[in-house]
Amino acid sequence: MFRPQIKVIDCTIRDGGLMNKSNFSFDTVKNVYKASCAAGIDIVEIGYRNSKKMFSVDEYGPWRFCDEENLMRIVDGNKSETTKIAIMQDAHKAIAEDILPKEKSVVDVIRVATYVKDVDKAIRLANNATDKGYEATINIMSISVALERELDEALQQIEEETKISACYVVDSFGALYSEDIDFYIDKYKKYLKSKEVGIHCHNHQQLGFANTIAGIIRGANYLDGTLYGLGRAAGNCPLELLISFLKNPKFDIRPLLDVISKDIMPLTREIYWGYSIPYMITGILNRHPDVAIKLAESKNEKEKLAFLKFYEGLTEVEVED
Repeated sequence: MFRPQIKVIDCTIRDGGLMNKSNFSFDTVKNVYKASCAAGIDIVEIGYRNSKKMFSVDEYGPWRFCDEENLMRIVDGNKSETTKIAIMQDAHKAIAEDILPKEKSVVDVIRVATYVKDVDKAIRLANNATDKGYEATINIMSISVALERELDEALQQIEEETKISACYVVDSFGALYSEDIDFYIDKYKKYLKSKEVGIHCHNHQQLGFANTIAGIIRGANYLDGTLYGLGRAAGNCPLELLISFLKNPKFDIRPLLDVISKDIMPLTREIYWGYSIPYMITGILNRHPDVAIKLAESKNEKEKLAFLKFYEGLTEVEVED
């Protein structure tokens, strides 16, 4: 359970921001950052640095863009010496020019999220980050629907063409089981001889924590989690469970419990995340959860509970003559 190579990343604000268009208050973000620092978390991912040319600043909150002045307000002159700050760039929604040279930023790590088809864009953004002095990682999203040959080629490219620290197995749809995690971790380790392997799980089938443990056992050393599982759809591996499992004496769960009770639990009145039947259905069908998210946002309570209709709508097969 204890490996010194293991890094734990708090993705609460970034992944949770997918459920409220990144509209967390400054106080909430600051409190999450301070709590993770006090708990000994290795990296805190504050949000996205996505292009304002592709997202409306009127529709999305500040953590979809993570402007430096806003990050400075979060740090408030007391940046941790041991907990790094990360932001994420989507390969298909970000531009290299939005990243300043490292010496002009409070950010330490650029995490690039990509689909297999966009790996060339991801490599360009990751190399831009490392050239400017940052640590960088790449998250390969929706891996459960990636073609194996294309994934193999992408991993080979990432190994040969980047200087990233880690590349992630990302179960975007919450569709994977432990044997699938074993398969993907082994594949990543086969190709990524000079990189660490990361694991980012969603909880559609109540397996976010279990699959993260499976990844740890198989050799993943970069581990993503969120406070109380706050994240898109069914959410993520709960951070408080993860650090309890690791048994590393550097971690202190008490600041996390405090911020969960004071800042995260009140969000349950505004944001709907966590295990539910519609999210479970998209997980077992290996489908993007956007249809279940749309259902959860419906004002029609009867429609929201029509689970059989929802399932049959996703499994209906049209047969043509």
